[in-house]
Amino acid sequence: MSTLDIVNPKEAVAAAIPATTNNTVLSGSEAVLEAFIAEGVHTFFGYPGGAIMPIYDALYDYRDKLNHILVRHEQGGIHAAQGFARTSGEVGVVFATSGPGATNLVTGLADAMIDSNPLVCITGQVFAHLLGTDAFQETDVINITTPVTKWNYQVTDATEIPAVLAKAFYIARTGRPGPVLIDITKNAQIQKFDYEGYTPCNHIRSYRPYPKVRKEYVEQAAALINEAKRPFVLFGQGVILGKAEAEFKAFIEKAGIPSAWTIMGLSALPTDHPLNVGMLGMHGNYGPNVLTNECDVLIAIGMRFDDRVTGRLDKYAKQCKIIHLDIDPAEIDKNIKADVPVWGDCKETLPLLTQLVNKGNHKEWLQRFRDMQQQEVEAVIHDELNPTSEVLTMGEVLKVLNELTGGDAVIVTDVGQHQMIACRYAKFNQSKSNVTSGGLGTMGFALPAAVGAKFGAPERTVVAIAGDGGIQMTIQELGTIMQFNVGVKLIILNNQFLGMVRQWQQLFNDKRYSFVDITSPDFIAVAKGYHIEGQRVDARENLRTALKTMLDHDGAYVLEIMVGKENNVFPMVPQGCGVSEIRLK
Repeated sequence: MSTLDIVNPKEAVAAAIPATTNNTVLSGSEAVLEAFIAEGVHTFFGYPGGAIMPIYDALYDYRDKLNHILVRHEQGGIHAAQGFARTSGEVGVVFATSGPGATNLVTGLADAMIDSNPLVCITGQVFAHLLGTDAFQETDVINITTPVTKWNYQVTDATEIPAVLAKAFYIARTGRPGPVLIDITKNAQIQKFDYEGYTPCNHIRSYRPYPKVRKEYVEQAAALINEAKRPFVLFGQGVILGKAEAEFKAFIEKAGIPSAWTIMGLSALPTDHPLNVGMLGMHGNYGPNVLTNECDVLIAIGMRFDDRVTGRLDKYAKQCKIIHLDIDPAEIDKNIKADVPVWGDCKETLPLLTQLVNKGNHKEWLQRFRDMQQQEVEAVIHDELNPTSEVLTMGEVLKVLNELTGGDAVIVTDVGQHQMIACRYAKFNQSKSNVTSGGLGTMGFALPAAVGAKFGAPERTVVAIAGDGGIQMTIQELGTIMQFNVGVKLIILNNQFLGMVRQWQQLFNDKRYSFVDITSPDFIAVAKGYHIEGQRVDARENLRTALKTMLDHDGAYVLEIMVGKENNVFPMVPQGCGVSEIRLK
């Protein structure tokens, strides 16, 4: 009943860290909470129900040690756990009951799986003797979630809980991180057993989270880089997950290589770094896309060559040698064939590579990126950030926000046009500042993820940016913000359309706007119903003052900004085209 072979869960624990021995009798529910404390969990998210009620009953006595955040929907809970993991660098934790509670986690699990978010999800389950009987609120959560978890397991005996949870946290955080789900039957939650303590896990037979680094491949990569005239680095979230920002910066600075990011890699390198040449992909910057097909060596670090980055594979980087650094061997050669595969954690492999590369200075090559950036400024960026029309643009909102935050805020985006605009124009000075749904593209992600992001980084300003469509998918999480006084700032960029779909319908379906015109409530009235302050802006002269009021406000704030209805996001690589066929207009 698992995606990793497990004959006896207790064999999963190899005791490198001495066990905390209590020699006492605990219930399975208490053992779950003791595991959290031992793993350093302090805040988690959840929603109670019948099948997980014993754990919630035990939690009553742990309120001084564990901070449970009651969300308004299980999907909100798992997105909050994702946001927490992304800003804290820790494992996010979420509780849900059986049946619909568990199935409401599935979207978040899929999102976390593809975006490599470390999560431990605990679901309650019916009594073991009722399994398979279609009992009330029973679902086969193990088979349902197997494709969207890194590992899952069903506990039917309380004695398994310490070892299984130790394994769960270890799998979630090691190697390429991901979500783990543990389903615990109600009898196992109630069952008393002799608790012998909790031993964190640091080894699992047959699980190798850190592939062996082959130094001959590092040497081959260095040789290619040293011979290159036009090297180009593409970096993704692997740099952030590996906590290798300093090592990455040292590498590109020594080699003098222009570097572009995926949306998940955004903030790993400060936006204004002289070697940061912008964003890759469908709505990325002009230079990085076009010059991908002109470089002579392409160095991919902690990214997976997603189709939104590559466009048509048969037109992608055919002229160059490709070096791919990744901790997950399954990503090597999956989409793009690597001439040199460098397996391993980039925290380890990048310093080895940096030692071997020559001090470089590719001024003429870097100038190509700057020249193309200037073309993009003239064709797209200037008008987006400095519009002359009466209607506000999303880009100018980001411009003013950057000026007021100084690039120090955490920005959490939903999915759509506003997401691409925010990724293109937001400024970041430090890592773990960009939180978005990358691989799955989950509308409704921003608001609950921002709640989690604030708990993960309570000292930082957290700004959620959503569209009028996505915000209505999880708007109930304003209730979580209200109850727990979460100081999230929410910007709703309202263009009265499902904007990204409308843009495609305009460009590729002859403006046949089919069911993208969306009617919204009075968002400010809704916010005030949750006792959250807010205002609506529809005039340029009020924008800066409104944004400053939002940021200065003590507590949560909702700012609805009316923007152009039919504004589009450019540049754009049309579907079915190569990256060098990117359109500026």
